[in-house]
Amino acid sequence: MSSPPSPDSFRLEDHVGFLLRKAHQRHASLFLEAAAEHALTPTQFAALNKVVELGRTTQNHLGRLVAMDPATIQGVIRRLTLRGLVVRTHDPMDRRTAVLAPTEAGLALIGTAMLCAQRAHAAALAPLSDDERALFLSLLRKMG
Repeated sequence: MSSPPSPDSFRLEDHVGFLLRKAHQRHASLFLEAAAEHALTPTQFAALNKVVELGRTTQNHLGRLVAMDPATIQGVIRRLTLRGLVVRTHDPMDRRTAVLAPTEAGLALIGTAMLCAQRAHAAALAPLSDDERALFLSLLRKMG
């Protein structure tokens, strides 16, 4: 049986979770700054973007597509619905199933919000060369 690592052999600053969280926090901050005029969070943007892309989807399916747990996607959809960006109805075959669709306001907002997301994406990746960007995104896809 091996002995546990010593506290001296572990550096939090070199841990994948710590580094990913820092990168995520930086990107979220850049996104919030870029999208401030639209008052959209990164999670709200992801959900709205995917609803617009799909046209109609169930809330459960949307949550899986945008990597959000049921409680998180429920809150995100509630906020988007309150803002009039998404409409939530029930499947006539199964009243427990929430069906989502973009509203005209959601469709109108997503185009300019996508430009904000692209600016945040570019700013987050700015410290990297073109080759590093491609490799970094490839590695993140592989890890995910």
